[in-house]
Amino acid sequence: MAGEHQKPHAIMIPYPYQGHITPFVYLAMKLASNGFTITFINTHSVHYHITNAQAKAVVDQENGSADIFAKARELGLDIRYATVNDGFPLKFDRSLNHDQFMEGVLHVLSSHVDDLVENLVEKSDPPITCLIADTFFVWGSMVARKYNLVHVSFWTEPALVLTLYYHLDLLRKNGHFGSNDNRKDIINYIPGVDGIEPRDLMSYLQATDIWSPVHRIIYKAFEDVKKADMIICNTVQELELQTLSALNEKQPTYAIGPIVPAGFNKREVPTSLWSESDCTQWLNKKPHGSVLYVSFGSYAHLDKNDLLEIAYGLMLSGVNFLWVLRPDIVSSDVTNFLPQDFLDGVKDRGLIVNWCCQIAVVSHQAIGGFLSHCGWNSTLESIWCGVPLICFPLLTDQFSNRKLVVNDWKIGINLCDESSITRQEVCEKLKYLMMNGENLSKLSSSMKMVSRKMANALEKDGSSENNFRQFIEDVKAKSHKRMMNTINGNQPSSNGYIH
Repeated sequence: MAGEHQKPHAIMIPYPYQGHITPFVYLAMKLASNGFTITFINTHSVHYHITNAQAKAVVDQENGSADIFAKARELGLDIRYATVNDGFPLKFDRSLNHDQFMEGVLHVLSSHVDDLVENLVEKSDPPITCLIADTFFVWGSMVARKYNLVHVSFWTEPALVLTLYYHLDLLRKNGHFGSNDNRKDIINYIPGVDGIEPRDLMSYLQATDIWSPVHRIIYKAFEDVKKADMIICNTVQELELQTLSALNEKQPTYAIGPIVPAGFNKREVPTSLWSESDCTQWLNKKPHGSVLYVSFGSYAHLDKNDLLEIAYGLMLSGVNFLWVLRPDIVSSDVTNFLPQDFLDGVKDRGLIVNWCCQIAVVSHQAIGGFLSHCGWNSTLESIWCGVPLICFPLLTDQFSNRKLVVNDWKIGINLCDESSITRQEVCEKLKYLMMNGENLSKLSSSMKMVSRKMANALEKDGSSENNFRQFIEDVKAKSHKRMMNTINGNQPSSNGYIH
């Protein structure tokens, strides 16, 4: 039958933040390795920062000229690359002007994406058959329906967070979100979730202002995701089986994580928005398991007082540490936030850098623990490398991720058990993890079990690989069906499906 063996061609568009870009790039390479043509789209701003962070990249100051997938194509992968305007100038500070940027993502970006997709659909060979868009985009179903594409919603966080957002109507109905006085009792009515405390909800569901730009994005995005043909999730089936089973009753949901490149820390495609320091020589001089890695991710800001308490806690603990401190960790306009007495006090056992290749650090034998914000990529990398976590969530999904790490999987501990953090508690928790062999042994035992489940999922007949193969077959089948319906004169229905 005509077109039955046509090569699938997917457009992929990540949300314009580091934690979303990285798994999108890895997925693009995995799909291309399995016979897909990929057209990958970054915003001009994201592309500029990625290429600018590469020491040898040639950067056009308007939108960047270096193609980040050039090496991947040399390896035989059919990945094309395009950029799209997000509505703001390159030098606009998207972190400092966060709400204004989010308004643009909500209202402006879709028109630029629509124009670009229209151009790609008209000119691409093989024809584009599929749109893989980040779940947080509010326009995925609209664009896919307009161009008769299979709509795949890519969720880059755990299934627990997906289902909590997905069932926002239940949280509202039961008074745990959106009421003047939100309930504080256990939430036990979300399908696939045994029970969760309100303090473990995502930060946006604990907020008092529920009409911020991000909230409005969440509301629209999680209506849109329900119109997708399928959801792919960067998690492991065995780690969130009950939650994923419940989601699958709503619509097809595939756990295909962790989505990692071959060799995990081998990267053919640059993804970092910041220039990376090579910490290998410093780590090589440290004893096995003696270094605490500290990083609070690529996005969230840290209160200056909390940062100081953590710094002095590190100094008091006597622990060796490698601390990633983004220049904008407090704010884009706040610098020199570390006091000199701290810097003098830790110079013999601490290394502080602006950014690094995290997986290269976490996989190093000198690393014995990870003080983390509990971003999902950081959590997956820690599990893969068997490194226990000290959790200090700051924003969005990190509070729910902490629940999985500490309460469910028991592979980490809380940094702060009270309402505010103190240097004394930081010191005690660091010593508990790094200097108490019995405690580390208990965490390591749990970590080995969770790590084994993750590794098994990526084996040839593991759950993630089986789900990935099924996902590919389902995308091909839906693409072929839509193409044949179009040839036969049928058009998409109003809900985006072909009848």
